[in-house]
Amino acid sequence: MPWGRVYFAAQAIAGGAWWVAVFLSPIVRTATLGSLDPVIIAAFDIPLFVGASAVAAFGVRAAAVVATGWTILVTGLLAVYATVTGEAGWGVLLMAAATGGSVIALCLMLFGRVPTEWLVARGPFAFRPADARAATSAHVTSTLVEIVIFWGFFLAALPFVLSWLEERWGLAVPFPPAATPLGVTVFVLASALGVWSAAAMSTRGAGTPLPAAMPNRLVIAGPYRFVRNPMAIAGIVQGVAVGLMLGSWMVVVYAIAGSLVWNYAIRPLEESDLERRFGDEFRRYRSSVRCWWPGLGVRAVS
Repeated sequence: MPWGRVYFAAQAIAGGAWWVAVFLSPIVRTATLGSLDPVIIAAFDIPLFVGASAVAAFGVRAAAVVATGWTILVTGLLAVYATVTGEAGWGVLLMAAATGGSVIALCLMLFGRVPTEWLVARGPFAFRPADARAATSAHVTSTLVEIVIFWGFFLAALPFVLSWLEERWGLAVPFPPAATPLGVTVFVLASALGVWSAAAMSTRGAGTPLPAAMPNRLVIAGPYRFVRNPMAIAGIVQGVAVGLMLGSWMVVVYAIAGSLVWNYAIRPLEESDLERRFGDEFRRYRSSVRCWWPGLGVRAVS
């Protein structure tokens, strides 16, 4: 089934319905456009978003490119407007969701699939083994540096920005008082799992958790004996915990969205790479140890 075309058809219908609501409901208009003149915006958005999406639904790739490009542009401009004025926060979220959907649908129409391998083609997420000649201490040191950098960005800087934008855009909702201590407790436990996983990876695998310096040996030790992806689990739970500590639902959603991207885009590529490099050893491990749900109390691999 041509899912890209189906998506653009749904987007055209949803976009048309939204514009009807904008002109009929002051609440919808204020929440999604703020003080912007809806007539001026509609003059561009209806043909370039609704119309182009409708044409793309019939398989016209150029229309899909136009709809996607316009959606990306509007999302960026609306985010700037909302940040400056404190208005139209819900409009930013709706357009951001439309941007993600449009990009995926465009890939389906152009390539017949989503080329997730582009995510690991180059840069710090490209799959490359670490220098096997390096000492274990060097791998441990590199792992510590990676933890500081990645945790600092993904679990501190980015969540604080999201939390601030949530407040600025008028999207914040109150969290119960127990959310903060619960978040602290969960964060400490998840961080302990992450550190334990990183230690096992760097001391047993002759490498680091970073894809650009992957272990040279398959690690089946520490938490990896009970679940295949303890660092991913730790990172996702840490992200949710940070959201609880900050009282930010957008940070919680960010963590959950990251888990979906990792599970459906990154993990299959990573496991294909592991199977290529370690062959039957990894296949036996994969068949014995689950990806997400730990086999607690079970000696998973002999």
